[in-house]
Amino acid sequence: MLSRVADSLYWMSRYIKRTDSVLRLLKVNYASAQDDAAFTWRPVLKIFTYLEEDEISKMEKNTRMVLHYMIIEKDNPNAVATLVTKARENARSVQDNITNELWQTLNEFYHIVRDERLALALQTKDPITTLDMLIARAMLYYGIAESTMFRGEGLNFMNIGKYLERATQSVDILDVKFSDLSYDLDKTAEVTYWKHLLQSISGYALYLKTYRSGFEARNVVELIVFNNNYPLSIIYSVNMLDRYFERLKESSDRANYDKIRFMIGRLRAKLQYSNMHTLSDQGLHKFLIELNHDLTNIGNALNEHYFAYS
Repeated sequence: MLSRVADSLYWMSRYIKRTDSVLRLLKVNYASAQDDAAFTWRPVLKIFTYLEEDEISKMEKNTRMVLHYMIIEKDNPNAVATLVTKARENARSVQDNITNELWQTLNEFYHIVRDERLALALQTKDPITTLDMLIARAMLYYGIAESTMFRGEGLNFMNIGKYLERATQSVDILDVKFSDLSYDLDKTAEVTYWKHLLQSISGYALYLKTYRSGFEARNVVELIVFNNNYPLSIIYSVNMLDRYFERLKESSDRANYDKIRFMIGRLRAKLQYSNMHTLSDQGLHKFLIELNHDLTNIGNALNEHYFAYS
């Protein structure tokens, strides 16, 4: 497969995964904003924007302004409309390598986020209805991709992008949310704090089934970092990243393949042979910084050795 094709498929998938993460965080945080007079959008803005502190301060209490900025603001590189546009541009450049159904789904998503009626709906209507519609579009993309794409290199690169982005988002969300608690795993917080955090990454129902003792910081971290049954956990995402990268072995330059496989394997081993005790000894913040560093290095290595740019 040509490097430019692999690159486009990889980034198409990363952009849609990031879109899904943004939308889910917006939905959960909007619901939280209605119940809590002290609510702030600061964590969301810190995760998904490059705004300075003074810009965040001006916006963090204005829900409608945040929704506009995070969904349709042209100057925001991580706005939903921008991400979907980038995904569509990548898909259009490799239409011969994706199914007609997938292209049609992504093209329809693009026209929805570019429609002027979306801006009006965000300002005048119930945002939950709009967010649910956009989330459903992202989920439709994943369903179509899974059910129609042939099992080959193209799907492998798409899944590598998806799981690398998923792991990165889980690390970033944990880092920002636990910064509010000074990364203290023994510090208590309101039940709604943990509930909204888990709902934002679709982990609330599994948490309730897994832990019977109520909401505790250590259990939340254990679920998101180490639970192999949770598809948005960091360890699950890294395991799937390793699985799909391994499938590129026969079609790859051996030296480049071995280098990146070693990087993924080292990260996977770090997660497999760590637990809450080792994490506590090391410190949560340091642990998350190292994970983010490892994930970034893997992404950079893919750019250099598979996509022909650094």
